[in-house]
Amino acid sequence: MTDPKDQDGRVARPGEQAYDVATRVFNLAAPARPAAAVTARTAEQVRSAIRHAIKHGMSVRVHSTGHASATASPMEGALLIRTALSEEVRIDEERRVARVPAGRTWRDVVEAAAPYGLAAPHGTSPTVGVVGYVLRGGMSFYSRHVGLAANSVTAVELVDAGGRLRLVTRESDAELFWALRGGGGGFGVVTAVEIALFPVTGVITGAAYWSAAYAPRLLSAWLRWTDEAPTEAGTSLRMMNLPSLPEIPSALTGGPVVCVAGAVFAEPPDSLDQAVRRAGDLLGPLRTVAEPLLDTWAPGTPTSVLDAHDDPTEPVAVLGDHLLLRDLPATGAAAFLRAVAGDSGSPLVAAELRQLGGAASSPHPAGGALDHLDARFAFMAAGLPGGTGSAQSIMDHCATVRAALAPWDTGRTAPTFVENREQPQGHLDADRRRSVELLRTRVDPQGRFSGDVLPDVDA
Repeated sequence: MTDPKDQDGRVARPGEQAYDVATRVFNLAAPARPAAAVTARTAEQVRSAIRHAIKHGMSVRVHSTGHASATASPMEGALLIRTALSEEVRIDEERRVARVPAGRTWRDVVEAAAPYGLAAPHGTSPTVGVVGYVLRGGMSFYSRHVGLAANSVTAVELVDAGGRLRLVTRESDAELFWALRGGGGGFGVVTAVEIALFPVTGVITGAAYWSAAYAPRLLSAWLRWTDEAPTEAGTSLRMMNLPSLPEIPSALTGGPVVCVAGAVFAEPPDSLDQAVRRAGDLLGPLRTVAEPLLDTWAPGTPTSVLDAHDDPTEPVAVLGDHLLLRDLPATGAAAFLRAVAGDSGSPLVAAELRQLGGAASSPHPAGGALDHLDARFAFMAAGLPGGTGSAQSIMDHCATVRAALAPWDTGRTAPTFVENREQPQGHLDADRRRSVELLRTRVDPQGRFSGDVLPDVDA
């Protein structure tokens, strides 16, 4: 059988092995079906693919790991470029930056940076591609202290609509550099990004699980803690209905559970002891409510944070929803629990509240088009069609939860949390959206990359 890598750089059509490789996605509920596809291992192969699209009058689409495939618009008549550049992640210890080729995942970056005592603003999944994550904003467990991942971007390498390889920085093209960081895409095919790293002494990270019978008291205690939580701490609380699978401890599959996961880190000159005390302020009151069914919170390194949330590492079909919440008072907490716990009949494998605030919710003086999330919490829902429920029951229940949380919905969304293209979303205000559109017109006057632009509406 032909080695798929022998087909890299070649434009392939449906039915060919190279097409199947290039169109692979992580979310199996949203397959990619372009007219043609190519896996690019070098910037020159990206340029060649764009020249092919220009010659044949095709629009250009791009993905790497395929985690966000459900947010993609239809690809009829398009050439899909899978960016999987073969270069390694490079760490500049003195400047505290990482150069990350397109297609590299967060595990690649975190493991490369850790020996230098440096960390990156990565998401909860180690298999997510870095480029798409940072250019869509990017909310990590560290973001309450260091801000959204988009703010860490210091340079972008891309191939533009004319097939030219460009280095975009604040100095070379301030307007485009601003728009690239959270503007919603459609500016070219990014081949690499440079991101700022930050020093970390150590972390306390993990997840603790309790029976859902304790959900009201656990949620109340967690919400109280978030009111005064230090910015060095980032956490989530999830109501979970976990399937019976060999890789999931049986103690967690006997019924719904509540999970509190996250990370508390120390940066120089703070000691790890300070992070231990801060984690204790969170976990102590929760552990007093009841003994956890499983508790993995422990001292670790930045690489340990990659696995704290225990996100799937293999492709899976997922349906879900997302909201940004301005607050969640006692009435909101009760509404949340009525919709996802107890006798709600929820088919969701996870209904999550992610803690925002701090630098994640504050405008960045040198940020891009999306530089903060003006909210206290993010809500995310996920269901496994055919596993936790039918596709229809999952989406119907997402609508039920959305209605329950409507009084606290900001009307805005975080692009990396959006689960599908049809759900209500909008991450930019009208003025920023107009500015971004003007930039797209300048760099892509023919609209060759317009199919990859994220939908965005006024709140």
